[in-house]
Amino acid sequence: MAKDPLAEAGLHFDELYKLRVLEPEVDQKTRELKEECEDFVDKMGQFQKIVGGLIELVDDLAKEAETEKMKAIGARNLLKSVAKQREAQQQQLQALIAEKMMQLERYRIEYEALSKVEAEQNEFIDQFILQK
Repeated sequence: MAKDPLAEAGLHFDELYKLRVLEPEVDQKTRELKEECEDFVDKMGQFQKIVGGLIELVDDLAKEAETEKMKAIGARNLLKSVAKQREAQQQQLQALIAEKMMQLERYRIEYEALSKVEAEQNEFIDQFILQK
């Protein structure tokens, strides 16, 4: 079997009989690798688009969750404020009740004293009328 002098020099002919530096098998594998790389790059681009959309969606959800969290905190603070206001109002009303109860007791004592004075005066008047 005679060796091809061009093959020994590293030169080969392809299927179209063009002179090539690479062996046909190496050239074919290189083309396949190139196609696979292009497919990989396309798939990576699609993956990046999908991941970008996912990241955007997660960011939107995080913003929405943060907004809802702030609303909940605001509502909780409002409830605490209302509870404190009611407690203060209850204390004020209890103080007012205590004050009115003291005033009622003073009026009751004053009424009893005036009733006693009235009874004494009526008795004095009755005795005065009877003496005449």
